[in-house]
Amino acid sequence: MSTTALGARSRPTLVLVGHGMVGQRFLEALAERGLTGTHRVVVLCEEPRPAYDRVRLSSYFSGRTPDELSLTDAEFIDGHGIELHVGDPAAAVDRTARIVTARSGLTVGYDVLVLATGSAPFVPPVPGKDAEGCFVYRTVEDLLAIEAYAKAGARTGAVVGGGLLGLEAAGALKGLGLATHIVEFAPRLMPAQVDDGGGAALLRTVEELGLSVRTGAGTREITVGPDGAVTGMVLSDGSELAADMVVFSAGVRPRDQLARACGLTVGERGGIVVDARCRTVADPRVFAIGECAQAVDGRVYGLVAPGYEQAETAAAALADGESSALTFTGADLSTKLKLLGVAVASFGDAHGAGGDCLDVVYSDSRAGLYKKLVIGRDGTLRGGILVGDAEAYGTLRAFTGTVPPVAPESLVLPAGAGAPAGLGPAALPEEAVVCSCHNVTKAAICGAVADHGCRTVPEVKKCTKAGTGCGGCVKVVTQLVDAGLAAAGVERDQGLCGCFAHTREELYEIVLALRIASYRQLLDGYGRQEARGGDGCEICKPAVASVIASLAPSIGADGYVLAGEQAALQDTNDHFLANLQKNGSYSVVPRVPGGEIAPEKLIVIGEVARDFGLYTKITGGQRIDMFGARVEQLPSIWARLVDAGFESGHAYGKSLRTVKSCVGRTWCRYGVQDSVRMAIDLELRYRGLRSPHKLKSAVSGCARECAEARSKDFGVIATAHGWNLYVGGNGGATPRHADLLAQDLSDAELVRLIDRFLMFYLRTADRLERTSVWLERLPGGLDHVRDVVVHDALGICAELESLMAAHVSHYRDEWAETIDDPEKLARFVSFVNAPDTPDPVVAFVPERDQIKPDLPLLTLGLPPRRASGSAGAADGGAPADVLEGSTPR
Repeated sequence: MSTTALGARSRPTLVLVGHGMVGQRFLEALAERGLTGTHRVVVLCEEPRPAYDRVRLSSYFSGRTPDELSLTDAEFIDGHGIELHVGDPAAAVDRTARIVTARSGLTVGYDVLVLATGSAPFVPPVPGKDAEGCFVYRTVEDLLAIEAYAKAGARTGAVVGGGLLGLEAAGALKGLGLATHIVEFAPRLMPAQVDDGGGAALLRTVEELGLSVRTGAGTREITVGPDGAVTGMVLSDGSELAADMVVFSAGVRPRDQLARACGLTVGERGGIVVDARCRTVADPRVFAIGECAQAVDGRVYGLVAPGYEQAETAAAALADGESSALTFTGADLSTKLKLLGVAVASFGDAHGAGGDCLDVVYSDSRAGLYKKLVIGRDGTLRGGILVGDAEAYGTLRAFTGTVPPVAPESLVLPAGAGAPAGLGPAALPEEAVVCSCHNVTKAAICGAVADHGCRTVPEVKKCTKAGTGCGGCVKVVTQLVDAGLAAAGVERDQGLCGCFAHTREELYEIVLALRIASYRQLLDGYGRQEARGGDGCEICKPAVASVIASLAPSIGADGYVLAGEQAALQDTNDHFLANLQKNGSYSVVPRVPGGEIAPEKLIVIGEVARDFGLYTKITGGQRIDMFGARVEQLPSIWARLVDAGFESGHAYGKSLRTVKSCVGRTWCRYGVQDSVRMAIDLELRYRGLRSPHKLKSAVSGCARECAEARSKDFGVIATAHGWNLYVGGNGGATPRHADLLAQDLSDAELVRLIDRFLMFYLRTADRLERTSVWLERLPGGLDHVRDVVVHDALGICAELESLMAAHVSHYRDEWAETIDDPEKLARFVSFVNAPDTPDPVVAFVPERDQIKPDLPLLTLGLPPRRASGSAGAADGGAPADVLEGSTPR
């Protein structure tokens, strides 16, 4: 035990209780004002790790480690002399003696105390809530416990709460392989953020993802088996759900117990009452910030942006006293996030609570789109709701409180359907707040470029802090920086990377025109002077490799991606012609054109999966994927598949993946064209086409769209008169529905236009740029693509068709070529000292049964075992309820 006597201190001591996102921002604000040099700063943190990004907590399930989520490092902590005690929360505060006692017994005297204890999950007081298999979704430790329990044999999960964090938890359970239910007491999902129309659009999309949703129902009881583990739930309407795991995400409560115990004033519904400078009303030496604080407007804010504002306000009050110009009297409640792949945003007075207003609504239930703007009688934009497409969030939120320069209805129309051209960040008023996390205006961002010499987005971020919070404003910031540089006459370096001053499009033209068949030749001839003779970088190598591979037949190059120099240029997956999985094994994905497969081939896949112990999964792209193969097994697996008539599905490459189809008119009574035949023809035509990004396609046999063609890079929908061609869609991180390029096409016309479209995309897209992003970036957008591809405005269509014809005629299956060449097979070894089998010291242990991929884990330990208890208490320092764009949890 150590005690710091009050009279012995040479510097005033500031104690911060809690080290979450808001606590870390407070420390940064202290450092910026020089207070870490004039004060002794002691931090007591309940969690076993320093502050981390709770906004992106669920990215842990996408492969990010807890360390990668960290918001600070030893350099900052040690460099500012901060005394950080992790895993040691404050247990008591003596305000008379001004001493804080930690759980470990450590006591610290303070001159200033700042409480940033965040909030705790609310768990309804229902029977069975403490049973084995019940969890909350709050901290890294919660996620680790949920993951361990799922891997130990859970099959079905239920999430109590359909708000922001509840949907995020449901996505995590689904990603862990569990059948997942969502139970929400309110009549719609995300009731605080969206209205009935937005909730209906969100519900449809969530259910299409395979989750079961029950709204308007509460939880009456958690049922428990003889072993003390969860077996299900009884709902308020008397119905029952079977479940092996329950995750509570039914809201949060301010963690104000420490404040209550030491006599600080708390609100009627919780929260430490503070004034406009975030000082507690009961004691001017004690501040409270973040979710544990009740602001002067009587609200407790479960958002990261208000917490950051409170942190800045408290630091300013400590530095400047009563002369501080910063106060906190309320905050913007705008939110933007992506849950289960669905973009959702709300901003301003989204529900029209201010009255005397009109709603402008655009809804497309088939596409899962819902957009509503709330407009005052004077034309002022007051707020809005966006579901399914939130691309305009940054601009619309910044226009809130002003009269937009265009008609309100045009602001919600999709691209190409009347949306105004040129309405963007440049049209924003100077005082518009672009970054709500740090209250950065358009004028400040433009000033960083014009007055402070910033030339890149990272430089502007460092100068203004814009874009360093939730990240929701980065797109608008980038556009403002580009516009500012253009206005100043500053030419931006558009080069692909530090090795090339040329763009990918320019390098494509150089390779094609000069028939350059090697990366070395291109680098030494056209790289930056300082890069010539070097080895290149991880950006340009795969980009150039893709260009050479896509043009191989036309420039006389070897199209095999592992031939000679090409092998050293490829991304990780292409090195072994297989997708690397998270546990170090690989997937095997044979091509199944159009989803059509003969029984004999089904039997072969089953036999291969059985003989090699692979996990099998029928994908949304109508293929059967096999997971869990080791490197040295790949040739043997593919030898059997190739012998049965299969070829590479290119699931590992930036190339065509699948052409999905419905059953078409052959079987379906609604089908008007043979979608299966067309899908097979297209997949066989474009197989192996290397491109800037992966390509997906689909063919639907009628307007009912069962193949989901409008979520693909190029999609085809049958009509009574032929085919409609849609381009530029994707179902990825930023979902976008494809746009109609041409309609009522014959078979020949359809193929010709797709040939042109794909080769024009390959020619002009940037590295790793999806067709959807390319289409929106391209000057003129869809109209320009139509002019080039349909009307041959540039006179290049004959060349585009010729390039595609060369690809088609020179196609070779990569795996068939590999297994026939002993030199190529030599690379497929797991260990150089044991080329035929795994190292005998290493055990490949099955991870779990077939509920979750039965992948062999490379481990020296024991197999995972069933978790024995529920998650621990919520974090004691990190503020909760924070998601992208100031999102409540």
